[in-house]
Amino acid sequence: MSIDQSSQKKIVKDSMGELEIDHEALYAAQTQRAINNFPVSGRRLPKRFIEALILIKLNAAKANKSLQCIDGAIADSIVEACSDLLDNPDLLDHFPVDVFQTGSGTSSNMNANEVIATVAEKISTIHVNPNDHVNFGQSSNDVIPTSIHVSAVLAVTGQLIPALNYAIDTIKTKAQSLKGYCKTGRTHLMDAMPVRMDQSLSGWADQLQNNIRLLEAVLPSLQQLGLGGTAVGTGINCHPDFPAAFNSLLSEHTGIKFQPASNFFPMIGSQDSAVALSGQLKTVAVTVMKISNDLRWMNSGPLAGLGEISLEALQPGSSIMPGKVNPVIPESAAMVAAEVMGNDVTIGIAGQSGNFELNVMLPLIGYNLLSSIELLSNALNLLADKAISTFSVNEEKLSEALDLNPILVTALNPVIGYEKAASIAKLAYKEKRPIIDVAEENTDIERQELERLLNPLKLTEGGL
Repeated sequence: MSIDQSSQKKIVKDSMGELEIDHEALYAAQTQRAINNFPVSGRRLPKRFIEALILIKLNAAKANKSLQCIDGAIADSIVEACSDLLDNPDLLDHFPVDVFQTGSGTSSNMNANEVIATVAEKISTIHVNPNDHVNFGQSSNDVIPTSIHVSAVLAVTGQLIPALNYAIDTIKTKAQSLKGYCKTGRTHLMDAMPVRMDQSLSGWADQLQNNIRLLEAVLPSLQQLGLGGTAVGTGINCHPDFPAAFNSLLSEHTGIKFQPASNFFPMIGSQDSAVALSGQLKTVAVTVMKISNDLRWMNSGPLAGLGEISLEALQPGSSIMPGKVNPVIPESAAMVAAEVMGNDVTIGIAGQSGNFELNVMLPLIGYNLLSSIELLSNALNLLADKAISTFSVNEEKLSEALDLNPILVTALNPVIGYEKAASIAKLAYKEKRPIIDVAEENTDIERQELERLLNPLKLTEGGL
C-alpha cells in the first residue's frame, strides 16, 4: 500500500489490480470497487446487520483460534478490532456499500473483512489478511445468510417484542380506566350492539399478544445458522468442528441459543426462515393498521364524525384551515404498516431467488427485514405513548348515539320475536326516537322491564 501525498489518496490493490481510495478509509480495494460499481440508491445495510456481521467475525476468530486454524495473536487482534468497531459511534461510515450490490453480499462481507483487518493491524502491528485471517473458514455465501438470521433474531427479541409488550401493557392500563364507558358497536361501519370501551381495547391487546406468539414460533428456525457451509454448503476449507465452536461462542456472547443447521444447503440456497419471519411481521403490520384505523374512526369529527374520543392534539392539522387537528400518530403508524406489507412482497420475491446453491438477493432480504422490524417497533411505541395512553373519551357523544341506537331492540328478540323487533327498530329509526320509547308504545312490556332489558352496559355481558 502506498499514499499519494498530493491527492491524499492511497493506492491499494487486490487480485484485479490497483486503485485509489481515500487515505482515511479503513476499507480497501474490494470495498472501493463496490462503491464504484453500485451507485444505485445511497441506502446502506442497517446498523444492526453490520453489527451482526462484525459479531460473526469476532466469534469466528475465537473459534478458529481454539481450533488452531489461525495464529493466536492474529485472532486476538481480530477480536479486539471487532470489539472496537462495535463500540464505534461512527461505525456505518466505514460500511458504505449500497444495498443493491452483488446478490450474495460478497461486497459487504469483504467490506467487513477489510475494515477489521485494517483496525487489527493498527492494534497489533502484525499483518492481518482480510481473506486468509478474518474470513478464514468462511464464505460470503454462508456469512451473509448467517448475518440475516442473527441480526433478525437480535432485533426481534431486543426491539420488536419489547415494543409489542409495551403496547400491550399500555392498552391494558388504558382499558382498566375505561370500564365504565359503553359505546355503540359497529359492524360493516353500521350501528350494532353496544360494547364497552375496555372490551374494544382488549381485542387490540390480544391481537398484539398473538403477534408475539407467532414471532416466537418462527424464531427457532432463525436460530439455526448456516456458517460452516462455506461456498456451496459442503463446508470446503472449513474445520469440521468450526460450526459447533462458533455457535457455542456466539450463544455465550449474545445470551441467545444459536446452533449449526443440520443441513447447510438450504441455509445458503434459500431464505425460507426469513420469508416466514417477514410473513409474521406483515401480521403485526395488519394489527397496527387495524388499531390505527379504529383510533382514527373513533376520533373522527369532532362534529361531523363519530367523535367518541379525542386524541391528543400534537400539531396543527392544516396550512389553510385554522384550528384543525389531525390524528397524526395513527396515520404515521398506518403508513408504517403499508410499508411493511410492501417489504413482505419484496422479501417473498427475493426469497424465491435461490438459484441452485445460492440465494442471490441476500442484501435486499436483510435490509427489508430489519427495516420492517425497526419501523414496527417505533410505530408501536408512538401509538402507545402518543395516542392510546393519552386519548380522552367524549362520554356525552357515546350516550347520545346509544340512546338513539335502534339495534338495541335485538335484546327484545327472545321476548317479542325478530319480526316485531325489526318493525320497532325501523319505526324508531324513522322517527329518530329512543328505542325504549317506541318499544314501550308498541309492546306490553313495562317501562321498568324495558330499562332493564335495554340497559347498554348489561347488553355488553352477553347471554339471554
